[in-house]
Amino acid sequence: MALAYERVGNGPPLVLLHPLGADRHVWDPVLDLLSERREVIAFDLPGFGESPALAQRPTPSALASAVAAEIASLEIERPHVAGNSLGGWLALELGLRGAVRTITAIAPAGLWPQPLVPKAAIAHRMARALLPVTGPAARTSAGRRLLLGSSVAHPGRVPGAQAAHLVRAYATAPGFREVNDAMRAGRFEGLERIRCPTTLVWPERDRLIERPPWVPDRIRNVELPDSGHIPMWDAPEAVAQVLIDASIGRDGRGAATPGETPGQPLRPTAASSSARASASPRRSV
Repeated sequence: MALAYERVGNGPPLVLLHPLGADRHVWDPVLDLLSERREVIAFDLPGFGESPALAQRPTPSALASAVAAEIASLEIERPHVAGNSLGGWLALELGLRGAVRTITAIAPAGLWPQPLVPKAAIAHRMARALLPVTGPAARTSAGRRLLLGSSVAHPGRVPGAQAAHLVRAYATAPGFREVNDAMRAGRFEGLERIRCPTTLVWPERDRLIERPPWVPDRIRNVELPDSGHIPMWDAPEAVAQVLIDASIGRDGRGAATPGETPGQPLRPTAASSSARASASPRRSV
C-alpha cells in the first residue's frame, strides 16, 4: 500500500511517525527546524490522514510493517526514526527489526506492564460530536483549551487553523477505532533487544502515558519540561533539538553528519506552519 507523506530538507533521512488519531501535520511546528540538518519524511499512518487503512488487523506490528515497506519503496536505507505515542511504539518496532539507525520515541505507547483493558473511545466520540463547532471554538483561547487541553500543555500556542485541523484529523480518522483497540490489546516487548541508539522522551506534563518504572540502562531518557503528550506545539525548538541530538547518536553508534555534535544549537525559525519561510523544497504525496 502507498502511504501519504511529506518530504523536505537535506541531510541524513529522519522518518517521523505521528500519534494515534493525528496525521503527519502534527509535526509541522518542527519541520523547518529539522530540515536544515535532516531530510525529513513525515508519514500518514495507515487509516489516518490521507493514507488508506490496512486490510488486516492494524496491530502496531502490522502498522510498522506498512511503514517499513513504504520506506523501502522510497529507497531509503535504515533511516533515523522518531515517533510520538503510537508513533513511538512503531519506532521501537522498527528498531527491534534492525531497520533503523537511531530511535527517538516521545511518550511512547506500549510500554505498559500488561495489555490494557478494552475501553470505549469517549474522547473520540466527543471530538466527532464537536465537529460542527470546532472551527469557531478553535479561534478562541478557551475553545483551544477545551479541544486540546488533554494532549497539549499550552493550547494557546496552537494557531486556530492548526487546532481545528488536529481535532478534525482525530475525529474523522477512519482507522481510529480499530487501531485503538489493537493497540490497547497488546504491549511492546523487546526493549532490551534493541541494538541501535535509542532515546525515550518524557514530556513533563503528559496526562496520557505513564513513564515505565524500568528501562534498560543503555537506553537514554530525556525529560521535556513544561510539555504535554503531543509536545511539538508546546516546545518546538526543544523537540527539534532532541530529535537532532538523538539522531547523531551520543554513544557513537549513530550515523552522525560530519561536523555535528550533540547540543549544537538550531537556527531559530517560525514554530507554526502558517509562518514558514523554508528554502528547502517540499514534496508531498
